[in-house]
Amino acid sequence: MTPEDVDPVLSEHLHRIAPEIDLAEIDRSADLREECDIDSMDFLTLVTALSERFGIDMPEADYDEMRSYNALAAYIAGKVD
Repeated sequence: MTPEDVDPVLSEHLHRIAPEIDLAEIDRSADLREECDIDSMDFLTLVTALSERFGIDMPEADYDEMRSYNALAAYIAGKVD
C-alpha cells in the first residue's frame, strides 16, 4: 500500500473531525494538529478511527511519526500489508 492509497481514507476521517478544513489548502508536511486546528483528543479520535479502519496498531509511542498529514499517510501505508 502507498501513501496515495491511504489519502482518501485519511481525508475522509479528518474531514469528520474538522469539517471546516479545506484539505487542498493545508500544508501536508506541517504539523497536522496546527494545520487543522485540532486538539489532542481530536487527534486521538482520528488515530483510533484509522487504526480500526486499517486493522493496524497505532501506539501512542509512534505518535511522533504521525505529526503531519504526509507522515501519517506514510506511517499507515508502511503498516498495512
